[in-house]
Amino acid sequence: MSAGPLDGIVVLDLSRALAGPIAAMAMGDMGARVIKVETPSGGDDSRSWGPPFVGTEEDRHSTYFMSANRNKESVVADLKSDHGQETLTKLIRRADVLIENFRPGGFARLGFTPEVLEQINPRLITLSVTGFGHDGPEGARPGYDQIAQGEAGLMSVTGSPESGPTRIGVPIADVLAGIHGALGIASALIARQATGHGAVVRTSLLAASISAHVFHGTKWTVGKEVSEPTGNHHPQIAPYGSFRTRDGWVQLAVGTEAIWKCFAVAMGIDADDPRFATNHLRVSNRDVLVSRIEEALAASERSSLVEQLTEAGVPAGAIRTLDEVYEWDQTLSQGLVIDVDHAALGPIQLPGPAIRIETATGASILRNTHDAPPVLGEDTETIQLWLEETATEFGEQRTA
Repeated sequence: MSAGPLDGIVVLDLSRALAGPIAAMAMGDMGARVIKVETPSGGDDSRSWGPPFVGTEEDRHSTYFMSANRNKESVVADLKSDHGQETLTKLIRRADVLIENFRPGGFARLGFTPEVLEQINPRLITLSVTGFGHDGPEGARPGYDQIAQGEAGLMSVTGSPESGPTRIGVPIADVLAGIHGALGIASALIARQATGHGAVVRTSLLAASISAHVFHGTKWTVGKEVSEPTGNHHPQIAPYGSFRTRDGWVQLAVGTEAIWKCFAVAMGIDADDPRFATNHLRVSNRDVLVSRIEEALAASERSSLVEQLTEAGVPAGAIRTLDEVYEWDQTLSQGLVIDVDHAALGPIQLPGPAIRIETATGASILRNTHDAPPVLGEDTETIQLWLEETATEFGEQRTA
């Protein structure tokens, strides 16, 4: 039985919405104790984001909130009140990590400057997630995912020439900022073992989005070419994109010349056709090539085509709807759907963590079970009791 590699680490999640909660959830997935500190008046903003909501009209719960808050406890505290600040101070003394995504300077205005945090707990690691960075000429701007997608150029390379700039269908800036934040925390925890001191980890929606540019970034910084949206076809590899079959869509990734030869044989195309003989030529003659492929696939069934191409050594896959994804045997085999018991809803299923860690013998060293996202304030009494029981250990006055 394993509690996870971060068992014993205490994380305070003061963040709302998505990027910070995703980072905190990643810590919880790895076994850390994550205490989500929420305002009494509604808690995390995403608790009200919907529909869909589940539960009764009097006791409804946001599925959006559930996406980023598994494996956490919830305590309510008004951080503008003396009692709330006292509670948070006690929590900080016991914590290893604090995660916040206030606008730059917002947490300091509550009285918790970096110097105060250092005084309360010199071993504390703080993750600060902002929209555009904690400093710089536009650091004070508020940031939301779609705004960051636009400002960071992601929308300029998404969509098609006909559609114009298009947002990515998932909040990718938030997701990536959360992942980078979790990586920063893990690195700071390792560094603390050597130094004994905490650190401040910073990331932003802007930084996370720009980190995702990959070849689009170097296409400009090195090649001085500006990428444009190319729809579902790769701008620099062909054929590499989505194609319609008789009963759905498939994606093809012909990334090497060897794969091209296999694919051409399967499609009845002359691999040595002067228009298609190299990737550069295939990109230049993409429209003609795509037309040929679409003709060849028009009568094919999605599942049989993917099977045929896979057997031929050609990377291919279906474009699945989300219900198909969560019912797919491969998804289930990877532990990407987990069963939890929600305090108000009972047994529910959630998307599971993306990481598996195993020993050489195949034994998992991750936590064995997962907890449902908490109801607002569900653990307030338990946490207050824990603070009281550990008061002497942390040099505090017991109240009883």
